[in-house]
Amino acid sequence: MRKLILALIILNVLSVFLGLSIGSAINPAESLYGLVHGKETIKSLILNYRLPRTLTAMLVGASLSIAGCTMQAFFRNPLADPYILGVSSGASVGAALAILLGIATTYNLIFMAFITSIATATLVYKLGKSAIIGESYGILLAGIAVASFLSGLTAILIYMAGESMHKVVFWILGSFSNSKWEKFLFSAPISCICIAYILINSWKLNAILLGDEHAISVGLNVSRFRKRLVTVISLLTSSAVAISGVIGFVGIIIPHTMRLIVGESHQRLLITTLFLGSAFMPIVDIIARSSISGELPIGALTALIGAPFFVYLLRRGV
Repeated sequence: MRKLILALIILNVLSVFLGLSIGSAINPAESLYGLVHGKETIKSLILNYRLPRTLTAMLVGASLSIAGCTMQAFFRNPLADPYILGVSSGASVGAALAILLGIATTYNLIFMAFITSIATATLVYKLGKSAIIGESYGILLAGIAVASFLSGLTAILIYMAGESMHKVVFWILGSFSNSKWEKFLFSAPISCICIAYILINSWKLNAILLGDEHAISVGLNVSRFRKRLVTVISLLTSSAVAISGVIGFVGIIIPHTMRLIVGESHQRLLITTLFLGSAFMPIVDIIARSSISGELPIGALTALIGAPFFVYLLRRGV
């Protein structure tokens, strides 16, 4: 386990280095030369643009990975993640409303995204529990239905946005191109507090995964913990969506990759998921911004990776 953690830390350091040095404006050699010799234009580019962008990508990757891993235990459904169950779509509706109303500060984006994402998570959970086909599949189908509805609602908001349409489209496709220090510094404490809460309560996720009766038998107040967990997941997702837009399948790819390596224990699974998620997203961002035809949307790239992975999980019968 220690060797795995060390390897993941090294991978994170490597992804930060690549994120700071690779881009269309300057190559890695020029980046290193500029930093060593104090060239102001290169230092400014790295410190004011690439560093906040790379750190934002790490934060979003970690947040969505942890949110996905937590939702899989919470819903007792291995295919759950913020994107598939519509929580990300709910958050994007809130962000789109903030843009449409002309109140799109970072605080308002997170607040509006949080309100709509927590409403979405609650709705999906209640619809899924009442399904006659079983809670696990019911929640999955309810999430897909709600996500489709919210996608349609977002499309209407795009149509109504007029001149602000390109800003709303940003939330649909996902991108780190607008990353700034103030956005990162506002979202980072929120995400870190949510992640810390989940890590501290990782043993409770193990209990929840084994069923409510088992969780109650070990002294867990299931109802209260579920309510808190919905709030934390929604806040974690909304803070990520507010600074990056909707990026799908990260909460599926990363947790299941680590689950194959470390098993189901959330004490090990969550911390390794955190490190892999924070390393994965900057690498995807590098690919996106290194495209010859211009910067590619992050959400499109993660979908190209995640959709086949999702099908693979279905075929395995997870």
